[in-house]
Amino acid sequence: MRRVAIIGAGMTAFGEHWEQGFRDLVVEAGIRAITDAGISGDRIDAGFIGTMASGRLVGQEHIGGLLADYIGLNPIPITRVEGACASGGLALRQGVMAVASGMHDLVVVGGVEKMTDLGVNTVSDILGGAGDQEWELFLGATFPAIYALMARRHMQDYGTTEEMMAAVAVKNHKNGAKNKYAQFQNEITLETVMKSKMVADPLKIFDCSPITDGAAGVVLAPMDMAQSFVKKPIEIIACAQASDTIALHSRESLTSLKATRVAAKKAYDMAKLTPKDIDVAEVHDCFTIAELMAIEDLGFFPKGQGGKATVEGKTAIGAEIPINTSGGLKACGHPVGATGIKQAVECTWQLRGEAEGRQVKDAHIALSHNVGGSGATAVIHIYRNQ
Repeated sequence: MRRVAIIGAGMTAFGEHWEQGFRDLVVEAGIRAITDAGISGDRIDAGFIGTMASGRLVGQEHIGGLLADYIGLNPIPITRVEGACASGGLALRQGVMAVASGMHDLVVVGGVEKMTDLGVNTVSDILGGAGDQEWELFLGATFPAIYALMARRHMQDYGTTEEMMAAVAVKNHKNGAKNKYAQFQNEITLETVMKSKMVADPLKIFDCSPITDGAAGVVLAPMDMAQSFVKKPIEIIACAQASDTIALHSRESLTSLKATRVAAKKAYDMAKLTPKDIDVAEVHDCFTIAELMAIEDLGFFPKGQGGKATVEGKTAIGAEIPINTSGGLKACGHPVGATGIKQAVECTWQLRGEAEGRQVKDAHIALSHNVGGSGATAVIHIYRNQ
């Protein structure tokens, strides 16, 4: 297979976009990525777009055709990819495979979601479809409740505390405050998190990622062509996906995501690296407990030690392994279909040395970790600069 690189990256601001529609957001992100690559749209061979629930959220289906039309890329093929909250990461994987196989040379990959046009209860029900609709959502278990069960078991088994989870939110808001694209650009205190409204015990409002509008995009090219377009191509040296049971009650563990562990092993083996080689990582922190489980499942810290490591500052910028320099889903926002691509954009900026105000010094290897639902899907990419 051919080596694959990111040659362009761009995104919209994440937040509540009352003046922009679904197609406006993805066109903005796509144009920014293509412009960043220094190419014209007629050079693009194909596209992939990740979106979870455009039909229910904005009433729009046939997303590939819509975007080929509105981005001005007709008649190239654009394909929609859906994998719940991992839709963006899976779209990136499809793009990587298309270029690596030799099927296409220049591929644009995007992710988008427009979520704020509906009420919170309706959006929560829509998102609940990413779990087991029959055995979870139908019986009233929304995602805050599902992750609260994971949090309670993690607390019971490893002594994790609410303060440890709150430390994730404090750290990610500190990073988000330095990101002009983030939905929440304000720092918060541990006390703010601990005193915030309870959503699903022990998870409070500041333990939860928000409802968000936004889009992100990257342009992929074969590595042997990449340097003819840009000075700093970012190679994708590993791309792995794994699955697990969709319902929480069928899992072998409530404190670990098997799909993450399996995908991580595949990715590390593919890249011939270990967790200690990663300089910066964007992980799926839909809830604060999700970040703690992720940094353990990815091998950055022993199982049960993620909370302690976070409190000790080991996941901060400039520390042992900077996690979620963008602000993560928690502070940057979580437009579900766009999240996996935003992670790739942040990794690209970090490895180019372009992460203004939140740059990790001497970053050479980055990892992104995107999860669908409560862990039925996980996709991991590893990136390297030249």
